[in-house]
Amino acid sequence: MIQIGIIGYGYWGPNLVRNFYGQKHCLIRAVADSRPDRLQILSQLYPSIHRYSDGNDIINDPAIDAVIISTPVFSHFPLAQKALMNGKHVLLEKPMASTVNECEILIELALKKNLILMVDHTFLYTGAIEKIKEIMDADILGNIRYLDSTRINLGLFQPDINVLWDLAPHDLSILRYLYNEEPYSVNATGISHTMNDFENIAYLTINYSSGFIAHFNCSWTSPVKVRMMLIGGDKKMIIYNDVEPTEKVKIYDTAYQFKTAEEKKQILVDYRVGDIFVPKLNNTEALASVANDFLNSIQESKLPRSSYKIGIDVVKVLEASDKSLKRKGAEVII
Repeated sequence: MIQIGIIGYGYWGPNLVRNFYGQKHCLIRAVADSRPDRLQILSQLYPSIHRYSDGNDIINDPAIDAVIISTPVFSHFPLAQKALMNGKHVLLEKPMASTVNECEILIELALKKNLILMVDHTFLYTGAIEKIKEIMDADILGNIRYLDSTRINLGLFQPDINVLWDLAPHDLSILRYLYNEEPYSVNATGISHTMNDFENIAYLTINYSSGFIAHFNCSWTSPVKVRMMLIGGDKKMIIYNDVEPTEKVKIYDTAYQFKTAEEKKQILVDYRVGDIFVPKLNNTEALASVANDFLNSIQESKLPRSSYKIGIDVVKVLEASDKSLKRKGAEVII
């Protein structure tokens, strides 16, 4: 029975507690949060779980095997570093850390101590993304040309990070999971309407040597909530609409390709428009699958799906996007 400690019982913490509480092979020994009112809520729902006001009490508890960190991004590195040094497996809320250097230090430490270091990129465990991965791996879409993502809403302005660091990790992790080529560079533009240097609207483009391109539109100031991703291949295309309650994934038998090299000069394109197919999706709660993968990875000493490799690659793009934002959209090599 793996003994679990969870640091942070704010927005995401209750979901983590609920899903790990339901797992057969673990026991939540303790939860830490500096706010007494949050611990009071925890005690009412789970009276058997120990409550701490300081996350270090969990890290220093010798009975705890694994630590889950659901705190602001700036605190990820010091907490995870202490936990790993104390021999604890670690699951970090996204993004993994504030800088690539911090990620590298955590990865080196985890490998040295033979510990699992995982990032909670929950979308990788949704039925929709699992199905899209299956479709792409089967070459149903053909050569992938582009990915276009929109994640906007009238949402919470974060006080410590910009909108890309808040919203883009979801879709960046999906991109990294679905498309394995290393990106070449990024361009990012955005604006802060609060004048606090944290952009609330931003546009990010990721460039690849192969000609594949990915684009992300993120905003906290949209009157409607949109969670949509388009993936285009030269055989078929996919629309993934996470707001759609049932038909989240649609495969369009629609494609385009340029004609012969000589005809390309005249910009002649063949278009094909065919049927639409809506696949059946697994409806298991994604966070339950995250919990299961984390526990299985500890028991079997295997790399989880949402591994540190995806975690650091997401932070590499975010760090480069910050540089491009400061340079008014200039290209930044990754």
